[in-house]
Amino acid sequence: MELLEEYSDSDIEDVDEHKLMKMNKGPVKKIWDQVLILWDTARDPKTSTAIKALGIGALIYLISPIDAIPDMIPMLGLTDDVAVIAYAVSQLNKVSKKK
Repeated sequence: MELLEEYSDSDIEDVDEHKLMKMNKGPVKKIWDQVLILWDTARDPKTSTAIKALGIGALIYLISPIDAIPDMIPMLGLTDDVAVIAYAVSQLNKVSKKK
């Protein structure tokens, strides 16, 4: 997988914790516990590279101003972010159940 070949532990630094904590609003507030699970999982040194890449990618999408639906659009702006987080958590759950 190309994504995994480019991933390194330093990518966690791309997720600015301060910016991440500001995202606890709107529709994201309803899934905030899932966001924190991804954050903790991505920072855990025991987490596999594939799961870290998935979690970090989802978190970067959440804090990035470049989205499929711009965050500043009322009511809709964070729905794509919620979908990305939900997908990442569902994949994490699938991997956890296989263990």
